[in-house]
This record gives sequence, structure tokens and C-alpha cells, in this order.
Amino acid sequence: MDLDAPVQKLYKIGPAYAKKLQSLGIKTARDFLFYFPFRYDDFSDITKIADVEIEQIATVQGQVVEARNIWTFKKRMALTEAIIEDDSGAIKAVWFNQPFLTTTLRTGATVNLSGKVSFSKNELVFSNPAYEVVGYNNSRNYTHTGRLVPVYHETYGLSSRWLRFHIKPLLIFAKKIEEFLPLEIIKSHDLLPCLLAIKEIHFPKNLEIAEKAKRRFAFEEIFLIQLWNFLQRGKWQNNESLKIHFQEKLIKEFVASLPFRLTDSQRKAAWQILKDLEKPAPMNRLLEGDVGSGKTIVAAIAVLEAVSQGMQTAIMAPTEILAEQHYNTFLEYLNNYKIALLTGSKSLLNNEKISRSGILNKARAGEVDVVIGTHALIQEKVFFKNLALAVVDEQHRFGVEQRARLLKTITSLKDGIPDKIPHLLSMTATPIPRTLALTIFGDLDISLLTEMPKGRKKIITSIIPPAGRRDAYYFIADEIQKGRQIFVICPLIEDSDILEVKSATTEFEKLRKVFPRFKIGLLHGQLKPKEKEEIMLKFKNKETDVLVSTSVVEVGIDIPNATVMIIEGADRFGLAQLHQFRGRVGRSEYQSHCFLFTDSQTKKTHQRLNALIKCENGFELAEKDLKIRGPGEVYGIRQSGMPDLAMVGLSDIKLISETRKAAKEIFEKDPLLKNYPRLKERLKEFARNIHLE
Repeated sequence: MDLDAPVQKLYKIGPAYAKKLQSLGIKTARDFLFYFPFRYDDFSDITKIADVEIEQIATVQGQVVEARNIWTFKKRMALTEAIIEDDSGAIKAVWFNQPFLTTTLRTGATVNLSGKVSFSKNELVFSNPAYEVVGYNNSRNYTHTGRLVPVYHETYGLSSRWLRFHIKPLLIFAKKIEEFLPLEIIKSHDLLPCLLAIKEIHFPKNLEIAEKAKRRFAFEEIFLIQLWNFLQRGKWQNNESLKIHFQEKLIKEFVASLPFRLTDSQRKAAWQILKDLEKPAPMNRLLEGDVGSGKTIVAAIAVLEAVSQGMQTAIMAPTEILAEQHYNTFLEYLNNYKIALLTGSKSLLNNEKISRSGILNKARAGEVDVVIGTHALIQEKVFFKNLALAVVDEQHRFGVEQRARLLKTITSLKDGIPDKIPHLLSMTATPIPRTLALTIFGDLDISLLTEMPKGRKKIITSIIPPAGRRDAYYFIADEIQKGRQIFVICPLIEDSDILEVKSATTEFEKLRKVFPRFKIGLLHGQLKPKEKEEIMLKFKNKETDVLVSTSVVEVGIDIPNATVMIIEGADRFGLAQLHQFRGRVGRSEYQSHCFLFTDSQTKKTHQRLNALIKCENGFELAEKDLKIRGPGEVYGIRQSGMPDLAMVGLSDIKLISETRKAAKEIFEKDPLLKNYPRLKERLKEFARNIHLE
């Protein structure tokens, strides 16, 4: 068998099933083998019928005494009833809408039943149990009962039973899969060989070996990410960048001129960046800090260092609103330099209108110091005469491919040919748990801003149940009458932009009735950039009292006059995201509040939301969020193509450390992987699949 053959060539799989399998990511026989179960049902203990207990999971083996179909006109469904007996007694089993079972459960056949036993009409009954006809030799080579039974993620028309039926016969071909992990790694980390791990992850002998099989694949997947990071870091360090010399007097004068004092962590981060800029190899650093922790001023120090020496800087933000916010900030801090804004709808140079081609020509000629923009910077051929520094804000919202394209596109030119690689400073307001930082961003150096600027008042956070909504509205009305403004964030009802807009629109209409005297704005992702910009500008200029927004719009909006953050359906968000929303208020001397509106009365919801009330540190909350929701939801990597076992492994600091150590050993021994051809090939394939390349 060719493991790369399409699934429709396999036994009893036609085009209809192939289409369903594709929705699970299964296109080939190989994909089938690597479609792993997410849990197991323990049906391994076969008991006598006389020993089964009510409300317990049990597995019995016996002969079919009778099997028949009954049509219930009242419920309009078919019931299949069977009586199974062994030498200790008999028991009834019932299935709903499966009339075909009477052809399988023939009288006299030996069968296994596994499932929950209930008490109905004065007798014990198996309700919808798993079933399996036992062969004459009863070799105990069971598939659906009498063992640890794998349970897979399903889709309509493809049950775990169906998947088990098709995966099991393929296991004999697993020997065709070549082992790519180096033998020394397998031995030193006590890993199962690939062939054994594939067999045991699908149909394990016991839970202990099932866990070892899972560990093997979680290890290999995270090991590949770590190794990729080492290779990327190595490639990056082999490039040449423009050296930006440290100018102590200039930086000290700039910092002293600021109307506020830098925090210790801002000073430390700025120093780390300035030291990196002096090196001949390009910097690749992530500046990470809570909303409002002052990342922009740290970036401004780095930008000043570059432009003061006649070099250029490019700054990219994920949205037009954020790009314009950065533009205004840098105009204020660096008013002696030429700063341009280039977005989909605007092109400005020091607040004067200029054509897009005009900015592009000036960037190429070295006549503009800083270009700030959105995706426009990578969608057009923006070239610079001597680009020394690229800053990417909210970098995780761009994706690996876009960041790579940024560095290829906005590169210094020498005689029309790309020359040196710019230093790269990425910024994010999303606190990253340590395990994720060591893997997903393992190719970056990381600077942390762990303090908030002095003088900020603590944001008072409250859980508001339905009964408290009226009082909260009275409080909001008082705040507006004092001249303050309000944010309202609406939840994502489902994974759909349209439904999210509907949620925000419904809330907008409701608040217009609740606050008829006040001006209310509506912001969502379906609006055109120019419409978004006008709505935000009105809010910033205090022409709007309340802004109703969807959860996905604009991470870093700075509205110092906003003092209340309302989060509707707060139980629908993760802790890290709630913390980010809360950080949009509390940016002035006024006391700010965050109201968590929720209809949920569950203990778990209130435990989570109380954690937000007690904790102000985004890094602590990110760690808690990781434990509660998992890395896929916390950091938006669910759609990355990353395998489930790698996703689970991202929460395991011990596994992260082991894989990092193993990857480092291989990289230091053979940085080009010349002696590991199979590993090199697998690494490339893995990188493509999870969009690292």
C-alpha cells in the first residue's frame, strides 16, 4: 500500500466519505494513521451479567437469545431490543433507530456489550451500548469493546466506531513509516519507536502505554518546533544589519524631557534593545507587556537612536486606527524628524497630505525618517535607502508569513539590490505564558514590561449579575454626566463575524433606549476602514458618550477619558482577553471601573471571574488562562494546523524543557542537519503544515 494514496482508494470509502474525512484533515492513508484519539473508554474488564451494577459502566460477553425491532408510533422511532445471556444470567439491551442491528445480532451469536447499565421497568438494561460480535476463536482482538477503546473527534456521518473500523486494518502498514527522530534522542528521552507508538496510541494494551505513545508524539511535535526555532535563529544571526551606535547623551536628554518617569522594566527593556542595535547581526526581539505598560515609548527610544544617525525606521500596526495612533505619538516625541503615515486610506508626511507614490519615492531616496503603516507596507513594494529598524506592533496578529514578507519587502537597497536586514522589534500587549514563549517564540529574545506607570489608579472590577444591571446603568449615567466615556464590548455568539456584528448591533439598539439622552456609537469588523476611523475619531474627540464594539476590533486604542469598561457575556471570554479589555480604561487620573456582565450562575464562571478581580498582573492571568482554556484558545493558534498533542504539550513546562534541550543538542552538533536527512525532510513538512514557513 502507498500511504500517500488518497483515502477513496481504501476499502469501502467512496467520494462521499472522502469529503467528510477531508473535513477532519484526513486526505490519505497516512493521515488516517496520524489521526489520534483524544481519549479512551475503559471497557477492558469483562464481568459476569449477574455482577453488573446500576449506573456503572460495564462490559459483558454472552450469546444472543433474541433480537427484534419494535416501532413506537408515539415517539415515531424504531427500538431494537436484544436479550444477551451468559452462565450467570441474562440482560436486555436497547438501541434507538438502528433497525439494521437485528441482522448483526443473530440468535446464538457471541457478542460483547459495553456501556452504562440503567434500571428501567424493574429490570437492568444496557441503553445504546457499544457492541461487537466475537469471532469463533474469541482471540480477544477486540476493536469496540472489551479493551481500552479509542474515542476520536467526530463529524456528521463519521462516528468513532466507523473510524476505528477503518484505522485498525491500516496499522499493519505503519511499518512503512520511517523513523525520523535520531536514535540518540529516542534512547536518552525514553521514547517509544514510531511504529510501536502508532499502534499503541490507537489500540493500547493499557493506559500506561497509551500515555507513553502520546508522550512520544507530543515530544516529537514540540521538538520539531524547537529545532525550527534554533535553525531560524541561526539563519537570522548569519545576516548582516546596520550597526546603530549607542548615543548616551541623546538618550538621557530624551528620557529627561518626558513628562513622566520611566519604570524600571521600561529602562531595562530599552537598554536590552539599545545593546542589540549595536551588534552587526540583526536584532530579533519581542517586547511584551500589559495594555498601558508603556511599550510605545520604549520603541520610540530605539527609533530615535536609529533616525538620529541618519537611518530609517518602518513601523507596522495591524489596523489603520492603531497605525494613526502611533503616527500621532511619534510626531509628538520625534518632532524634529520626517514621519510618514501610509495606510489604505491615508498618506501623510508630518501632517501634510502627500501622494502614496510621493512617500514611496522619498523612502527610497532616504528623504523620510520613519514610515508608519498597516499591511500597505508589505502589499506594495516599499523600499528604503538605509532601513535599520522595523517595529511590528501586535505582531501575533500578522502571522509568520506576513512578518517574513515584511522583512523581504522593506529591506535596504544598495544599487537596487536588497542589502542588509533591518533589526526587528516586535511588540505585543498579550501576556504570553512561559511555555508558549519558549516554543512559539523560541527564535526571539524577549523583553518584559512587568510594571505599570506610576500614578495609575487600580481599576475597580465587579461581577454584575442580571439583578445588578439596573444599578450599573445608573452608575454609568452618572459617569457620562461627569463628562466621562464608556466602552461596551459584546461577546462572540459563535465563530462568525456576522453573528458578532449582530450581537453588537442588538446591544447598540438596546442602549439607545436605556440612555436616550446620550450619544452612542457602534464599531465592528464589517465596517469599512474609513467608517471605523470616523467612529473612533468621534469617540476620541468626545462627540460620542458610549462606544459599543465587537471583541475583535482594535487592541491598543488609547482613550484617556474613558472610565468604564462594560463586558457583556464576560463568561464567554478568556481571562487574558478580559484583562486586555479592562486595560483600555484607567489611562488617566480618573477612577476607572470594569463591569463583568454575566447571566451564568455556575461556580466555575464565578471562580474564573473572581481571579480577574483579585489579580492585576497579566502574566499571572495568562498562566491561569492556559490551565483553564488551553493554548489554542489563549493565543489564537487553534487554526494554525498545530496538532492536538503539540497543543496539549505547550502547557507542560517539563516537556518544553526536554524538547528544547534535545533540539539544542542536535542543532549544535549539526546546524545544517546534513547527517539527519530524514529529520530535515520531516521538519520542512511539519513547518509547512503549521504555517511556520
